[in-house]
Amino acid sequence: MFRAFNRRDAWLPVIGCLIALSWLTLAIWTQSPYGRYLDHGEWLQSGFAASLCRVLPGGSVLLPALLYVIGWVVMLVAMMLPTVLPLLAIFAGITAGRADRGWLLTLVILGYLSIWSAFGISAHAGDMELHAIVARNTWLSFNGWIVGVLVLAIAGLFQFSKLKYHCLEKCRTPFSFVIEHWRGQGEQWQSFMLGVHHGLFCVGCCWAIMLLMFLVGTGSVGWMLAIGTMMAVEKNVPWGRQLSAPLGFSLLLAAAAILALNL
Repeated sequence: MFRAFNRRDAWLPVIGCLIALSWLTLAIWTQSPYGRYLDHGEWLQSGFAASLCRVLPGGSVLLPALLYVIGWVVMLVAMMLPTVLPLLAIFAGITAGRADRGWLLTLVILGYLSIWSAFGISAHAGDMELHAIVARNTWLSFNGWIVGVLVLAIAGLFQFSKLKYHCLEKCRTPFSFVIEHWRGQGEQWQSFMLGVHHGLFCVGCCWAIMLLMFLVGTGSVGWMLAIGTMMAVEKNVPWGRQLSAPLGFSLLLAAAAILALNL
């Protein structure tokens, strides 16, 4: 694979195939009998995974965590890797002619995905705790719509925050970002950290929108595509920054509508 990467323009089709393979994997997975294992709350209810959880030491924690990480990483490659293509293109141009360009590009991607993976693990832990709180509270169990309203409202309000626009500007200027974080010394470590730094700003820009996946279902390929497209447009299209406010208003309106329907 690294030889293919080292050809001048072969890196883009390789990454494109990786993204396409991730979407195909998600589509097949969600339609299979094991599709429920993509949804964060259903691992232990029935099926082969539930049986393994009962017999393996620590299985009720370790196996769900493993399934979640696998599903989340595939989701990240499908949803988030397209949003970082401009940065990868610039980095590929700067490192053109290097024998190790493919490996350096891989390290950038690994650094980027590591930050989103850490976010996913944290979000999943919070989601599990939230489910436990709801299960212990009878009133919340019958009024679970409140959680949806809160998530929509938080995501909508964040669209107007200074942190959102600061991180978004970093994501929308990939050339400046690469120049700022790439010195051409200690290449492998710098490549990995370039991905890490970009991942931090990307999470800072998109974390609230990504939380919507826990609301609509992490196993929904349609919602993955819709949310991934919104983030890609917001970060990479020339007029993408103008999408932030209308998206924020739409999320707040959805929260208000759900609230009004349930009061």
